[in-house]
Amino acid sequence: MEIVKNLDGSHLKVSLIGRLDAVTAIQLDKDVTKSLSNIKNLTLDFTKLDYIASAGLRILLKLQKIMNLQGEMKIINVNRDVREVLEMTGFSRLLTIEEPSAPKKLSFNF
Repeated sequence: MEIVKNLDGSHLKVSLIGRLDAVTAIQLDKDVTKSLSNIKNLTLDFTKLDYIASAGLRILLKLQKIMNLQGEMKIINVNRDVREVLEMTGFSRLLTIEEPSAPKKLSFNF
């Protein structure tokens, strides 16, 4: 898995690419947890996350607990397969998952 971090003031955006499994969850835990001091908003971008295992869910819960004390955390761009795991495990009720915005309708006046 690849982790891409973008810091903008007190906002940290973390994009995950690949699979979040038992091996890569350790990497995510170490890499992101050490970056959270002075962070008020944490955004996890799952655009290119293909798979999440229970070890990955555990790290998401840990990050959420940390951010509950110091700010907010949200997850964006969740694909169907990962969303299904989050919903089946009940994590969708514990985490803030931002829904993609609906495409804007164009109107033409003649």
